[in-house]
Amino acid sequence: MDTLSKKRRSWNMSRIKSKNTKPELLVRAILHRAGYRFRLHVRDLPGRPDIVLPKWKTVIFVNGCFWHRHEGCPFAYNPKSRKNFWRKKFHENVRRDVAKVQLLKTSGWKVHTVWECDLADPDGLEKRFECIRTRASKRSRSKQ
Repeated sequence: MDTLSKKRRSWNMSRIKSKNTKPELLVRAILHRAGYRFRLHVRDLPGRPDIVLPKWKTVIFVNGCFWHRHEGCPFAYNPKSRKNFWRKKFHENVRRDVAKVQLLKTSGWKVHTVWECDLADPDGLEKRFECIRTRASKRSRSKQ
């Protein structure tokens, strides 16, 4: 049973942002410090990725562990009320994520997902983002 009234729950849910979230801003700051230039929320791409690195043909989704069901993460807990509603909601979110990643990959894009819990290790993220540049430069050298 929900401890909040319907009106209060609705108000809480309306405050959850989909763009320019704190995790997304942190990832953007790390990328910018590393010298990457990017576009945000490109409408022309499937799933409207949070961050697009056109030079590297790479997209980055910054996903909340709860909403996108990060497997094995303590933040991806199941609510105790309205279990059927949440099960369906989460299933659709995951299905949609898989579909948009597949569409991007078949279009030649490299797809990275940064989970909310990954932000606890900014140094690890910096190393992960450095490999984007390293892999791309290795590929371009092999084509020459």
